[in-house]
Amino acid sequence: MEYLYAALTLHNAGQEVTEDNVTGVLEAAGVDVDDSRVKALVAALEDVDIDEAVEQAAAAPAAAAGGGGGAAAAADAGGEAEEGADEADEEEAEAEEEDDEEAEEDAAEGLGELFG
Repeated sequence: MEYLYAALTLHNAGQEVTEDNVTGVLEAAGVDVDDSRVKALVAALEDVDIDEAVEQAAAAPAAAAGGGGGAAAAADAGGEAEEGADEADEEEAEAEEEDDEEAEEDAAEGLGELFG
């Protein structure tokens, strides 16, 4: 986990995520650095937009938490037109949640290889 944190720290500081930079951060933190893990991390992050991955990871819990209120609102509303609109909203929310899950999986695909 500390390897990923080192990369995120470098990115947040506006520094390039390179083997030397990641190694330097890890050594400064007192970590016994495994060069092969550093190489794997840098290679895995090569094609990853870190800003986008962080944004998607932060949005996923918020999207999942916000999806439950539509059913209660439909029960209280009572009208058929409103129920149809609520059902459409629920279907749209489910589709968005599926899209978010797929995007999260895609973003984590390269990172997952680091932890074997």
